[in-house]
Amino acid sequence: MRALITGASSGIGRDMAKYLSSLGYELILVSRDAEKLKEVQNQLKTSSEVIPMDLSISQNCINLYEQVKNKDIDLLINNAGFGLFGEFSEIDLEKEIHLINTNITALHILTKLFLKDMIKKDKGHILNVSSVASFAPGPLMSSYYASKSYVTRLSRGIAKELEKKKSKVKISILCPGPVNTNFNKTAGVKFSIKPMSSEYVAKYAIQKTLKGKLIIIPGFKIKCLHVLSKLSPEKIVAEFTYHNQTKKM
Repeated sequence: MRALITGASSGIGRDMAKYLSSLGYELILVSRDAEKLKEVQNQLKTSSEVIPMDLSISQNCINLYEQVKNKDIDLLINNAGFGLFGEFSEIDLEKEIHLINTNITALHILTKLFLKDMIKKDKGHILNVSSVASFAPGPLMSSYYASKSYVTRLSRGIAKELEKKKSKVKISILCPGPVNTNFNKTAGVKFSIKPMSSEYVAKYAIQKTLKGKLIIIPGFKIKCLHVLSKLSPEKIVAEFTYHNQTKKM
C-alpha cells in the first residue's frame, strides 16, 4: 500500500503520514520545506520518499504526477493549503493568487491526474482536505472560505460521478474546524475557540476515508455548528462568521 501526501511537513499532513506508516503504508511526502520533510521521514516506520516541491506552480503538479505515476498510488491526500485574514479589498493580490494556486489549482490538477489512473484500476482513495469553512460565507477570510468551498463542491461532484459509474474508487472530504497547527500563524490570526489536536484529526480522517465516507467532520461541536449553519439563513451565517472572525484579531 502506498500513499502520497501533499503539505506533509507539518500539522495534519505530518500526522497523517505517521498514522498511515503505523498501518503499513509506504509514503511519498510532498512539501516546499525539504528539511521538515526529512524530519517527518525520520519518524516513520515504513519506507518513504520525500519530494520538496512548490505546488502553487501548476507545472510542478504535473511534474509530480509524472514522477510518481508508475508507483501505484492507493491513497492521494491533497492537504497543502493556507489561509489569509483581512478585508478582501485590503489583502495583497499576489498573496491571494498564491492561495488560489495552492488551495484550488494544485488540488484540482492532482485530483484529476491521479483519479484517471484510479478509475482505470477501479481502486483507490482520494482525500481532499477542505474545512468546515467551506459551508459558509467567510467575511474577513473570503478567499480562504471560497477556496475551500471549491474543494468541497468539486469533490462532491466527483463522488456522484463515481457512484453513477459504480466505480470502486472513493473520494472523501475532510472538513475540520480549528486544528492546532501552523494554520493561524500563517493566516495571521488567533483561534477564537479551542482547537482540536492535529493527531486526532489526522487519525479520524484516515479511518473514515478508508471506510469510504464522503464528508468527514471531526468533533461533536463542529458537527453541531455545521447542522446549525445548514438550518440558518445565509445572511445570519455571514453575520455570525464576521462576528466570530473579529475575535481572531
